[in-house]
Amino acid sequence: MSKNSKICFLMTLMIFLTIHASAIIVDVVSMGAKGDGKTVNTVAIQKAIDKCHKAGGGKVLFANGHFVTGTIYLKDNVSLLIERGARILGSKNINDYPSNSLNFRFRHEDWIKQALVFAYKCKNIGIEGDGTIDGQGEFFQIDRKSEPKPHPWKNRPFIIWFSECQNVSVTGVELRNSAMWMQLYLGCDYLKIDGIRVFNHVNENNDMMDITGCSNVVVNNVIGSSDDDGITLKGFSNHISENITITNCVLSSHCNGIKIGTETNSPFRNITISNCVIKKSIFSKPILGRAEGITGISLESVDGSVVDGVTINNIIIDGAQVPIFIRLGQRGYKTCANCPDTPAPGVGAMRNIIISNIIARAGAMFGNCISGIPGANIEKVTLNNIRFICKGNGTVKHAEAIVPEKINSYPEGWMFGILPSYGLYLRHVNNIYMSDIIFDLENSDARPAMVFDDVTSARVNGVYLEGVPSKLYTEIGCSDIKVVGNN
Repeated sequence: MSKNSKICFLMTLMIFLTIHASAIIVDVVSMGAKGDGKTVNTVAIQKAIDKCHKAGGGKVLFANGHFVTGTIYLKDNVSLLIERGARILGSKNINDYPSNSLNFRFRHEDWIKQALVFAYKCKNIGIEGDGTIDGQGEFFQIDRKSEPKPHPWKNRPFIIWFSECQNVSVTGVELRNSAMWMQLYLGCDYLKIDGIRVFNHVNENNDMMDITGCSNVVVNNVIGSSDDDGITLKGFSNHISENITITNCVLSSHCNGIKIGTETNSPFRNITISNCVIKKSIFSKPILGRAEGITGISLESVDGSVVDGVTINNIIIDGAQVPIFIRLGQRGYKTCANCPDTPAPGVGAMRNIIISNIIARAGAMFGNCISGIPGANIEKVTLNNIRFICKGNGTVKHAEAIVPEKINSYPEGWMFGILPSYGLYLRHVNNIYMSDIIFDLENSDARPAMVFDDVTSARVNGVYLEGVPSKLYTEIGCSDIKVVGNN
């Protein structure tokens, strides 16, 4: 080893030892917490967090026991370590969850206020271990009579809400039973979510996780089941969502397994989704959505966002009603819902999307869909090596149906009803390239496998029809369509 190499090694070692020498572990029991499942330990747990923070960083330890708490506030360089056999329980009393506000505008600021674990503008924070956080969200049910729409979401705390934090790590833990969304990461940078287990089936709006306006994100090895959307990328602030990977996950949702949307004000770019299984939930009675799940993967821009650069590879979608749904619309929600002088956003854009190596088994006869709106086409889409396993049972009436535009509507996989193609409906799309596509039809169907409606420049090379014989495709108002079938 050279002299310079030795010097570098010693300096690195000194830094490592200094950091780890300053990190402490504080057992919450030593600060007065009781793991009896009854005592509300908010003050004691916060003391442990504060002690770690003042010492320069460390871990707050939850060993054996069930620790009830209200809102706790993470601080710089502090992680929660929840060991196997330990459980953090959210208080059943809404008064134990104070309201929190941020110093920037975002669409849902009037009701996103409360969380069990909250952090704002913190660095180097995390939650780790093999234990469990249970929000006990079943005790915060909506009373539609006293709290009607449009704000039935108030007074239902999330389990995790981190905003504008850097170097965030959530690993290993089990998250259960949130009163609202399970996790919200808003405007964070360098976020890692790895090896967590999620069960969220006790209330409305039980999303698995919502990542909005975050950059440099890795979501790995998640096994989860949620009543509402699964892994969801949103954009309801001015923060950009970029450089995001989602991989090696096994997901179930009664709504959308993996989704960009619905709130899409800010840009999304450089997103990869790979090596995932999206399957039907074992829970047959959804609170929202459908037992099969509404969609497997949804990509949406309806509030002015530009979605540019999405790759989806090596995915099995087993049973969602609409396995793949891509939508460019113009709902036009503002980032600030309560700012009447702020103009509504114009139509956004969707481009550079590659979807490959997919097995997509549909749980209903709606059909898969890629649709823009008149004057705003989805652009540069590549589909490769995909097997669409389709229900069939479509009638001549379905084949002749005129599909409504629904330009301003909420985007959902079934929004157009039963489509005039049993496999794939493409409308308002430019430059789509398809190769090695199989449409496997389980029951007879009067509809063609594909419909091209206002599509410009489509190249389809190597398309196969299996199962019951059917028509390959129909085109309406298209130009430069070339389809090479192999049946």
